[in-house]
Amino acid sequence: MPLPIPETDGLWLGRILVPDVGPCVVTARDGTLLDITSRDAPAVRDIMEMDDPASYVAAAPGRPVEGEWDWLAPCDLQAVKACGVTFAGSMVERVIEEQAAGDAAKAEDIRNRVAARIGDSLNNIVPGSAEAEKVKEALKAEGLWSQYLEVGIGPYAEVFSKAQVLSSVGFGSAVGLHPISNWNNPEPEVVLVVNSKGAVLGATLGNDVNLRDVEGRSALLLSKAKDNNASCAIGPMIRLFDDTFDLDAVRNLEIQLTIEGVDGYRLEGSSSMKQISRDPEDLVKQTIGRHHQYPDGLVLFLGTLFAPTQDRDAPGQGFTHKIGDIVTVSCPELGQLVNSVDLSTSCAEWTFGLADMMRNLAARNLI
Repeated sequence: MPLPIPETDGLWLGRILVPDVGPCVVTARDGTLLDITSRDAPAVRDIMEMDDPASYVAAAPGRPVEGEWDWLAPCDLQAVKACGVTFAGSMVERVIEEQAAGDAAKAEDIRNRVAARIGDSLNNIVPGSAEAEKVKEALKAEGLWSQYLEVGIGPYAEVFSKAQVLSSVGFGSAVGLHPISNWNNPEPEVVLVVNSKGAVLGATLGNDVNLRDVEGRSALLLSKAKDNNASCAIGPMIRLFDDTFDLDAVRNLEIQLTIEGVDGYRLEGSSSMKQISRDPEDLVKQTIGRHHQYPDGLVLFLGTLFAPTQDRDAPGQGFTHKIGDIVTVSCPELGQLVNSVDLSTSCAEWTFGLADMMRNLAARNLI
């Protein structure tokens, strides 16, 4: 089976689960997946903490992966963080969710009203700037101020914990929707890989599954809307920064999204990193620094421009997932992240935690 990454000269790092063995660290060379797990690098985290992860992965001895195995999220011990409201288009949708109090039936009317009031006044605004402050005051005067606009054009970014360490799912797994949600969507995003010193060392793709009705009722329900069983997908592999791919390349990525339903429904969308309101480097600095340390590093979702407003069923209801949907997040530089959609209560339970990983690595004489 071909690997879900582009046939480029990129340096790739990922994780797989081998039955009766456990999680293994892998790279890809010439279309072949190689197991590079060792005592020097029993975890992806260990490689990211090296002085030169790219050189290590490029030269690491490995053996071809054979037999049965499954993809895992390419991060392991890193914290899983996410930024919200980093694109003007999706920021307006968050305002609509809040105004509708999570009721999808009210969204279309509010969307039209907000668009008439705001227009394109938020385009090209630098968050925290004097111009942004003027827009902020104008919106207040119109009665349209929102906490989402505060983090969208104010000085401080929204950064939250998307998932627990080791709980993210990888390519081919089902992503989960909490059963209480009736209005939800995928969020196709770029995910940066950052070490404990705050250095950005690579990138991959992510699906920040979002429950619009839950968060729309109250921003205080963010954790219930975002962090559920199998609600975070990352993969397929990390593309490490080298002379062919760097942070400037990330700033120009065009992310594609396809949703295919068992009912024949199809939706296509995109998210252009060129339109992000906050620079990725600024988002990293707002997440890790003297104010907050991450000894094992972190992965950071950068947010999305994609806002699904196309009706799926009744007019004015917008988009929501149905069980069995196939979601593909892709771009030529990072490959494809493909997941099916199910309820969180039906997805495989997350049972392999930190203690299990440490015991597994110890039993394999890797630590």
